[in-house]
Amino acid sequence: MISAQANMASGAWYSCLDPELEALRLTALEAVFAHNHLPPSERRTLSAPLKALFAATGENCLIETPFHCSYGINIHLGDAVFINSGCVILDSAPVHIGDGTLIGTGAQILCADHHRDPVKRRAGVERAAPVSIGSDVWIGAGAIVLPGITIGDRAIIGAGSIVTKNVEAGATVVGNPGRALTL
Repeated sequence: MISAQANMASGAWYSCLDPELEALRLTALEAVFAHNHLPPSERRTLSAPLKALFAATGENCLIETPFHCSYGINIHLGDAVFINSGCVILDSAPVHIGDGTLIGTGAQILCADHHRDPVKRRAGVERAAPVSIGSDVWIGAGAIVLPGITIGDRAIIGAGSIVTKNVEAGATVVGNPGRALTL
């Protein structure tokens, strides 16, 4: 039998209520709690609890508090990534964030996609799709990046935008749903 974690990693349907996944989320919650309660002087670079949790971390990263992630083990940060306060990353699939990317206050990066059947949804059935954010991207405050999205290098995502489609390198996307501006 394939584990829920293996199904999650492959993008197949799985139950998020699985005890193995719950244990992984508890580990993440402990690391996030420790990070969120450190004195500011101890988190001027990526805090030790998050650095130990994440899959990969570059140099000179900073994550302001409060911060939340589901698992942490699927988060990959490049160099000089800045994540402002109130960011949520639901990393049930890999989340790659490139060098020099800035993520605004209250932004959300979501990998989980719940089942459309309400009976299955109530049973915790979901699937996950990865999110890839290139280098030198700026994601504005309150923006939401949906599962399976790729954002190209140097793109700008306007504050409050909901990114429902892939974003080309250098594009500026605004609105709900997010649309590329043509200049």
